[in-house]
Amino acid sequence: MQSKILSKQTLLLIIVLSGLILLIENAATIPNGEQTNSRLPPLLIGAPGRLKIPSINVDAPVEYVGLTSDGAMDVPKVPANVAWFNQGPRPGENGSAVIAGHYGWKNNIPAAFDTIHTLRKGDKIYIEDENGVNTVFVVREIQIYSKNEDAPLVFGSSDGKAHLNLITCTGVWNKAEKTYSDRLIVFTDKE
Repeated sequence: MQSKILSKQTLLLIIVLSGLILLIENAATIPNGEQTNSRLPPLLIGAPGRLKIPSINVDAPVEYVGLTSDGAMDVPKVPANVAWFNQGPRPGENGSAVIAGHYGWKNNIPAAFDTIHTLRKGDKIYIEDENGVNTVFVVREIQIYSKNEDAPLVFGSSDGKAHLNLITCTGVWNKAEKTYSDRLIVFTDKE
């Protein structure tokens, strides 16, 4: 009887150690030494907590938003925050996760995406989840659409990979409509 208990305990120890080894093998780091989950299975991805873009000095809290009454993606309530569309995938899960941020806020109040237009192909973007784990994305391209133009690739992806798309306003301010003429979209791929 003692040997059966010992073998069950040994088996449990092996399973636990195997899981730890797998996590260690899959762990990566970003420049400040934080842990990332860029290669961990999607089941381990937490809800987004912060968006970090070191190349343009962005470190913004993430709000969760859905749709407005007119069917558009809602925006962050605070100019310095960003907003994750919580009716789509979490950043790092397969599909296109979408995060919006403000640009050019009134009275010269800084907004999260004031400098997003300066991003370049290859720049890295980090999403820190609720557990403090980061997922890394790499800028693939930046496109500008008119505010009424259909951009289906922003919210959808059929390649079976994880993407993060960032949206902000750009162009000419329309005082009557209280919005900009265009939308700038940064398309990224999970590293």
